[in-house]
Amino acid sequence: MTQRAPELRDMIRTLIATPSVSSADPGLDQGNRGVINHLAEWLDDLHFRIEILPLPENPDKANLIATLGEGPGGLVFSGHTDTVPYDLEGWKTDPFQLIETDNRLYGLGTSDMKSFLALAIEAARHHRASDLQEPLILLATADEETSMAGAEELTRAGIPRARYALIGEPTGLRPVRMHKGIFMEAIHLKGHSGHSSDPSLGNSALEGMVRVLNALVAWRQELQASNTDPMFAVPVPTLNLGHIHGGDNPNRICADCELQVDLRQLPGMSIGELRAELHHRVSRALEGSGLAVRFRALFPGIPAMETAADSPIVQTVEKLTGHAAGAVAFGTEGPYLNQLGMQTVILGPGNIEQAHQPDEYLAVDRIPPCLELLGQLIGKFCVKSEG
Repeated sequence: MTQRAPELRDMIRTLIATPSVSSADPGLDQGNRGVINHLAEWLDDLHFRIEILPLPENPDKANLIATLGEGPGGLVFSGHTDTVPYDLEGWKTDPFQLIETDNRLYGLGTSDMKSFLALAIEAARHHRASDLQEPLILLATADEETSMAGAEELTRAGIPRARYALIGEPTGLRPVRMHKGIFMEAIHLKGHSGHSSDPSLGNSALEGMVRVLNALVAWRQELQASNTDPMFAVPVPTLNLGHIHGGDNPNRICADCELQVDLRQLPGMSIGELRAELHHRVSRALEGSGLAVRFRALFPGIPAMETAADSPIVQTVEKLTGHAAGAVAFGTEGPYLNQLGMQTVILGPGNIEQAHQPDEYLAVDRIPPCLELLGQLIGKFCVKSEG
């Protein structure tokens, strides 16, 4: 039996109470089907056409595409259904219980970003398919916080199709049209151990890593000298040398050493080309060393995103919010929706400062203006034809 779409607070409460943690740690990772099923039942009650698309490699996780209306074009409201893990001892309240106090809604996913899914349903509640000249699509995705597997599966399938999209990530209701991309790589050097009293007995992977570090720092300087975008608070690509480990004892020549890095690229910079150049720089630095190198992708990467400043949806949200569309350093599913042919903006009621934190919350006073904004976007891009 279809479950009637409850009132807004009850929708948020139900979504928060339904665990959907995604994590690279298999012991913490969970499916999202509970959240998907709630959304599907509520949207079915509102006469949306429902498609639940399990991920081929993990049927416990799924995307949801719910469509109201027919025809080409249209507008997507998109949000991910998963949350990050949580440190229970850091929370003053139960992270899976919605608590309202001091004009804030506390709970895991209130800001990032289950509440947005409920707000999108609330904004759509009073519309009927017959009202719409172009379709309204609600998209709920899996695994955004870890692998982007949900968004990647959508791009492989080539769905959904629409002209415009808004992703409700936490931006404080300020529009975003650009963000950096990211990938992470491990560089492992294999040498030969030996007694530390005689360096000729071994080949130090740790000393070889000094060459690698110097080469990467020099490459970073080149990248930053030739790539800049003042839209970003940090206007250059960054290459972080984040973790290094090698050797096992001070009196043994180090046989193994691994460096882990992350690179955050600007729009227009290719992950594939950057990863290939990283491999080339490291291999060249080790020429003649006798050390073996192995590369491992820790995270395949999220492309950078850029939606044109003159896009109708960018200009519309700028007018409605009174804020120019900006740029952020964190990644989203935006580039995947852009690859599907949509013009995408990032805009949601939460704040990134509350995301991934104990006592995550959504300010109650963000709810009315968010609903008003979503309603106006439905009116412009779905109810009324453009032109």
